Amino acid sequence: VQLVESGGGLVQPGGSLTLSCAVSENIFNFNSVGWYRQARGNERELVAEINVGGRTTYADSVKDRFTISRNGNKNTVYLWMYELKPDDTADYYCRARLLKADYWGQGTKVTVSP
Repeated sequence: VQLVESGGGLVQPGGSLTLSCAVSENIFNFNSVGWYRQARGNERELVAEINVGGRTTYADSVKDRFTISRNGNKNTVYLWMYELKPDDTADYYCRARLLKADYWGQGTKVTVSP
């Protein structure tokens, strides 16, 4: 299983970015696909996740600002990020979970700075 993230970059506070996670297999084969992030010196944390049934979960810090969505035809999961803050600066990773097996991408860097 391969996951390839894209869409990261440098953005000013208040700006927007959309991340993409292209999965090499049918995303509906997995229990869930989600986005995690890891800021320098911090542990990796859940940002948003969507399960096979379509239920979504968000970290409190991103609720009402980020939206996770998917395109089954493209086997791609997106993270739409709005009203970005400097605290959102991190490496963002895509994870696909199948039972107890986790598959990770290499990550994409998001920097929010004036």
